[in-house]
Order: sequence, then structure tokens, then C-alpha cells
Amino acid sequence: MSRRPNNRLADLFGLTGWSKGELARLVNRQAAAQGHPQLATDTSRVRRWIDVGETPRDPVPEVLATLFTERLGRVVTIEDLGLRRPGNAGTRPSVHGLPWAPRRTAAVLTEFTGMDLMLNRRGMVGAGAALAAGSALSDAMHDWLLTAPAQDAANHDNPLLNADPAGLDRYEAAPVGSEEVEALEHSVEIFRAWDAARGGGLQRKAVVGQLNEVGGMLAYQHPAHLQRRLWGVAANLAVLAGWMSHDVGMEPTAQKYFVIAAHAAREGGDRPRAGEALSRAARQMVHLGRPDDALDLMQLARSGMGEEALPRTRAMLSTIEAWAQAAMGRGQVMRRLLGEAEELFVSDRASVPPPSWMQMFDEADLHGMEALAFRTLAEHDPAAARPADQHARQALALRVDQRQRSRIFDQITLASACFIADDPDQADRYARLALAAIGENSSHRTWHRLREMYRLTGYYAEYPRIAALREEIEEAIPARAFGGSPPVARLV
Repeated sequence: MSRRPNNRLADLFGLTGWSKGELARLVNRQAAAQGHPQLATDTSRVRRWIDVGETPRDPVPEVLATLFTERLGRVVTIEDLGLRRPGNAGTRPSVHGLPWAPRRTAAVLTEFTGMDLMLNRRGMVGAGAALAAGSALSDAMHDWLLTAPAQDAANHDNPLLNADPAGLDRYEAAPVGSEEVEALEHSVEIFRAWDAARGGGLQRKAVVGQLNEVGGMLAYQHPAHLQRRLWGVAANLAVLAGWMSHDVGMEPTAQKYFVIAAHAAREGGDRPRAGEALSRAARQMVHLGRPDDALDLMQLARSGMGEEALPRTRAMLSTIEAWAQAAMGRGQVMRRLLGEAEELFVSDRASVPPPSWMQMFDEADLHGMEALAFRTLAEHDPAAARPADQHARQALALRVDQRQRSRIFDQITLASACFIADDPDQADRYARLALAAIGENSSHRTWHRLREMYRLTGYYAEYPRIAALREEIEEAIPARAFGGSPPVARLV
């Protein structure tokens, strides 16, 4: 007993609207449904959980997580409730349960994906929580990310890695061989290609389900080479789950998946992958208009990668940091970072193939990110519209694959740059190309970018062609993307 209030539990309890007696009754009912009819929680016990920080015994933490998840319509884990799991010593964590104890990643991964799937089955949307600040994540993860995962020789030969039952899936996990791992790696490539082509909305649940299965597999200690590959699969799937969640507006859920991905990559000894996962969280922050948080995360991503990252990977990080600087109007710093990205990209050795998770960042993506950075800077300095135009055209010329979402982004960037550069005819052309393809894509981010471009059309609303374009955009974009009315706020 900590003799200190559990503020995390208190805050979430306040959001539910329950009384302490009502929560006690719900816990007893849920526990009985899960096979624990002997549980008898009362109002005074709930008060002790909240007011003096008493940690309830199993299965109560898992029951509470389920109840809060259902009530709030978003994933709530045991750590989110400020509750320590059995055997987890130390003070309560402050952000996403960080830092996790050794070998907790598989259990946290399995619990979180299971909760996420439950929300999907019940038609809930997990977007009601606040995002953790970039500085809070950076402070919580910095020292942990720079050290190697703890090795426990005493448990190396144990088939189960001391995972508590509350954190494991409900099916009987079993060890896997190289053929199964290879099939999982291939599934990641299929999911990644689908996401790039059609957006994250259509396959997100499938990716989360696959990640949940991998979490069960990781409950076993496989031979070292297979275990590393399984952690790699988990990291790749978690990044995809996060990116797809971000793509459909489930921002807190996305952030948690990026954190899980960083943990999984570190467990597998792949520090560059961990850094890239955190860079996704940084891109998310810029998209949401929080570039200062993005810069905190980029600093952590860079330091976490160490010297192992290939030049192409570091080039990608530089473009993300440049976008964040552009959002803050820092043109000189942005240009320096983009120049650094170009130099790193061309210095990448062709003899060293990039890891699978970096193959999407090619020359077209380099120009696409440069176009986005200049277009963002153009909000502060309209002269930046011209280089934004040039890079967007280069990106479009280089896109010969099926990554339709990236093509739509480039077209919207180009149209926006043309509007800012006072060229409405060219802007209209590329806006209509984006509009023609956006209906076949499930990415909410394309709607948000189109919404931002719509704001720029207001300066030319008296032009008949632009007036018609505005009407078509209003008809094409779901009403929720406009917030019920044409947008006036700026969103980069």
C-alpha cells in the first residue's frame, strides 16, 4: 500500500460518472463473468484503491481495465490505471506505463491489442484520450532506450517468460519455427503495401489481430535468432497499427502503438527500428499542430538509433525534423535539415540494402517530404511555395508504384503551393486529380490535407472554376472532416 492517492485511477474514474459503489458492483459482476464468482468488492475497497493507492489483487486490475475500456470507448490498460502488476516493483509510472519492466512488452502488447479489438467489435472509437507530450515520452524513455535489454539467464530456458496471466491472450500459445516466422514477415509486407495504396482504415483491425497473435507467440523463449525475428515482426506490425490508427484519427491509440513498437524493436536489439517508430510519433505531432512535441521526440529518436542507422534512415529523420521546424516558421533551420537529408540520401550505399521498414522511403518520398516542409513554411513565408511546387512535381514524376495515398498527398501539396503562389488554374488541376482519387482511399489524413487546401480556395472563391471546386470538395469530404462546417482553422 503506497498511502498516496492513485491520481491516474482517480482521474479516469472521474470521467466515467460512476459512483464508488457502482464500480464495486460492476467489478463483482465482470469478475463473475470471467470465472471468479468468489470476488466480493465493496465501496470501501474501491475508496482505498483511489484514495490511498492500494493495489487490488488479481484478477481485479484486468477487470478494471476491461470496465474502463468499455465505459470510455478507448483502450485503457492496467498501467493507465496506475496499477502495478504482480512482481513489478518500484513507483507507479507516469506516461504509458513507462519504463516497462523487462519482458513486460509481450504482455502489454497482447493486452492492448486485445482491448483494441474488443472496442472494434463493439463499434467504439478509441480516440477520447489525451496524447502524452513529447517531452514526457522523451524523459520517460531516454535512459531506457540507450541501454541494452536486461538479460535474465535464470529464465532463459523457461518456456514461459514469467508473463502474468492477465497480460496473455486467451488462446494456448505455442512455439513457432522459421517457416511460420517467414510467413509472418511476408504478411507485414502485404499489410504495408495495402496501407500505402488504400489507407489505414480498411486493414487496421487485421493488423491489430495479427499483432495480438504475435504477442502470444512471444510468451515463449524461442531460439535467439527466431526470437529476434519475432520481435522484428512485432515492431513492424505495431508501427503499422499505429500508422493506420493515426491515418483514421485514433491519435492516442496510435501513440501507444508507436511506444509498443519502440519497445519491441529494442527487445529485438534493433535500435534504428526503435528510433524510426518514435519518429512516427513525431510526424503525428506535427500533423496535429504540436511541432515542439515533435522535436522532443525527434531528439529521442536520433539518440536512440545510435550509430547503427544507415544514411537513408538518418535522411528520413532529417526530413521529419525539417517539417517540424517549418511548422514553427524556422526557414533557415528547415533548409539546413533538408540539405542534410539530401546529402545523406545520396551517400547511402547501394551495396547495403535498407531494412524492409525503410524501403518505402525512396527518392519520391524524399521529394514528397521536402515539398511538404516547404509548403508548410509557405504559411509563414509565401516565397517557399515555389520550391514546394518543384519538389512536389518531382515526387509525382517518380511515383510509379501503387502508393496512391502518397500520390494524393503530393497532389494536394502541389495544389496548395499553386494557390499560395497565385496560380489558381494549376491549383485547380491538381486539386481535381486528388479529389478524383480520394474517394477510393480510407485515409482521414487525406481529408485533413484537402480541408487545409480548401481554406486556400477561399481567396479565389469568385472564380467560377474554383467556386465549383469548392462545392465538389464539400460534397466529397465527410461532414465530420469539416467539423460540421467549412474550415477556418489552420492544420498542417
